[in-house]
Amino acid sequence: MSRPRICASITNSDLNAIRIVEDQVELFEVRIDLIGKNWREVALSLKKPWLACNRCVNEGGRWLGTETERIEELINALEIGASIIDVELATPNLRDIVKLVKKKAKCLISFHQPNCMLSFDEMKHIINRQLGSGADICKVITTAKKFGDNFIVMKLIKEFTGERIICFAMGDIGSVSRIFCPLIGGEFIYASIEHGKESAPGQVTVTELRKFYEVILSNS
Repeated sequence: MSRPRICASITNSDLNAIRIVEDQVELFEVRIDLIGKNWREVALSLKKPWLACNRCVNEGGRWLGTETERIEELINALEIGASIIDVELATPNLRDIVKLVKKKAKCLISFHQPNCMLSFDEMKHIINRQLGSGADICKVITTAKKFGDNFIVMKLIKEFTGERIICFAMGDIGSVSRIFCPLIGGEFIYASIEHGKESAPGQVTVTELRKFYEVILSNS
């Protein structure tokens, strides 16, 4: 089994903390909505590939500007070297934005349900919509309400073998699906750089996740 890919979510401009985990991850997520005005400085300092995300409030983000400004920041990220741009499925004029992104980078089309657990069929429908909109990578995130919900999102990854899928359930109950996402075919998994700097509920740290994978792989 190849090394599971970890994407460290950057939520502030602490460059020293970023350097500590750099060798443990394959890429970074630059959370424009969480970092604030200094996000470009952070992005330009990275020595690994990075994806840009400017999450809107109704999908769990903290962007407080207009929708036009939100997309403009993502286009700015595209211009300064982002390898992947995260665009929500509900974004107006999605197809036009996807075409623009794909001229220079990969397009990750995402969907987040921070309040409840989606059914398998609902999530399958969302992924088909994302693929139909031109996604290079599909991301569907829901919120676990019981332990069995972990298996629903893991089953979804297996359903789309051959596609680049990220699917897991948020919250402490959904931690199992986070950990196993890249082990069963998911494109990568997100992790926090340190405790208290999580970008979403239930996120574990890079160091904890890497140690877990080392144990798993040493016995495989």
